[in-house]
Amino acid sequence: MAPGLLAAAAAVLAAVASLATHVAVNCPVQPVPSPPPPPTPPPNNLLQRLEKLGEGALDAPEDVYVDAAAGGAVYTATRDGWLQRMHPNNGSWERWRFVGGTGLLGITPSADGTMLVCDADKGLLRVGEEGVTLLASEVEGSTIRFADAAIEASDGTVYFSDASTRFGFDRWFHDFVEASATGRLLRYDPRSGETSVVLDRLGFANGVALPRDEAFVVVCESTRFRCMKVWLKGEKAGTAETFVDLPGSPDNIRLGSDGHFWIAVLQLRSPWLDFISRWTFTKRVEQGNGKGSHGGSGVGGWQHRPRARRRPSFSGVLPNVN
Repeated sequence: MAPGLLAAAAAVLAAVASLATHVAVNCPVQPVPSPPPPPTPPPNNLLQRLEKLGEGALDAPEDVYVDAAAGGAVYTATRDGWLQRMHPNNGSWERWRFVGGTGLLGITPSADGTMLVCDADKGLLRVGEEGVTLLASEVEGSTIRFADAAIEASDGTVYFSDASTRFGFDRWFHDFVEASATGRLLRYDPRSGETSVVLDRLGFANGVALPRDEAFVVVCESTRFRCMKVWLKGEKAGTAETFVDLPGSPDNIRLGSDGHFWIAVLQLRSPWLDFISRWTFTKRVEQGNGKGSHGGSGVGGWQHRPRARRRPSFSGVLPNVN
């Protein structure tokens, strides 16, 4: 080999070694490979016809609840610590209840007229006329680090997600890159006040929902592009299985009036995301570009770009809209 080529090759190898050392030493996560599941139906543009509510008036709303009994009043939690309510007659918004904090995420109504709220920084809260009550901040000796979404069963039991035990709300994007699957589905018993783990090792545990018969509970795994279900009744009680694989990262999930589930997808899969998910080194390199907070720019331009997918309670797949 010519001396010039030899010197060039040595320089390239030195640069690669330097980059690898820098990435290994400075990367804030300990990524594991997370190959995506098989692709699902292609995207479309149906959501371009949607109506945007509260645009410019709400500070990063996360979840939504529609009160049909109140004529379609819409509730959401915002980053400024408020539960906000939209009046269906004129579309105006009001600050309904002040909770405080900057990490309000999932909300769901309770049978007693209060609202259950997941505060990513504090845990599971109950909000009502009497104020704010902390229901759960620990589970089986460990801190609930990232309370995300909740649903109440007919017997008062609350199922809710703890997105990650590795990273808190302000570092959610690190969990997406690392994909170490430390999320949990939790159960709060209002009679005993105890909280227990229903399912662990979840990839960023997110939205939670129940079907009408409450035979199982569904929890979304954002970093695994799927939703899992845990059987609560019958011969399979206590076992878990995949509910649906998705074309992107699921966020919140709601049971529709027709018995089907609606799932919000915060980012569709792309060739780039599929590529960096397969190897730890590409994740470490990509993490150097990561920034942002929940709902803003994140890893590799990861952003909240809402999609929705309709999923039957038991079988079959219906068209997605995005």
